[in-house]
Amino acid sequence: MKLDDSKNKMTLQELIDTNNFINHLSVDCAIFGFHNNTLKVLLLKYHELNLWAIPGGFIFEDEHLDDAAYRILYERTHLEDVYLEQFYAFGHKDRTERKNPHRQLLENKGINITKEHWINKRFVTIGYYALIDYTLSHTFPDAFNETCAWFDVNDLPEMAFDHQEIIEKGLEHLRKTIDYKLVGSNLLPEKFTMKDLQNLYETILGETFRRNNFQRKMLSLNILERHEKLFDGSANKAPYLYSFIKK
Repeated sequence: MKLDDSKNKMTLQELIDTNNFINHLSVDCAIFGFHNNTLKVLLLKYHELNLWAIPGGFIFEDEHLDDAAYRILYERTHLEDVYLEQFYAFGHKDRTERKNPHRQLLENKGINITKEHWINKRFVTIGYYALIDYTLSHTFPDAFNETCAWFDVNDLPEMAFDHQEIIEKGLEHLRKTIDYKLVGSNLLPEKFTMKDLQNLYETILGETFRRNNFQRKMLSLNILERHEKLFDGSANKAPYLYSFIKK
């Protein structure tokens, strides 16, 4: 999905002055990245604050929810052509009161708003997630963030709002849907060995499998096509190559 770079121009003051966002509703994106048997999540650090967050933002009145998710991800990270999937709604009554960076950011910029302002209200957020090869992404800071970085999912910094909970829920959903999520994820070369696939599964699921049991399970899913063997000149038995069946 291609997005217009000119949309990434809104300052903090312009955000506060905007009155055509849907009240009480936002979008947050948990972007998971895999490479070399490491699973990470993309986080943004707020200016002048020691708090990190996943990419998120608000929805315009005349905007489709999915379109808002793609726009927000692009504005905050410049990531595009990423397949986002909605996975959960987060609506705890005090979720926006937990380590809320907005008030401190506004105070630091000398921007005064009333308690009744829309940004001070309770927000329900719709969670989206994606799984990509994090070495292929090129991210940048925007008007609200000074750093954009990948973190190991098991070693997160101090998070704003309930974003750690969103990451944990997104990871849980990813693990439940891994069998079909990987088919179009481009995390493996077009042809790969069963060992390559097992390493990917073990990294995302955080557990290990017996080789024979894993192979039996994967073949039973009918999502793999077997090809020629991979001969690399070593004395080891050559493994078969596989690819995902494109449906």
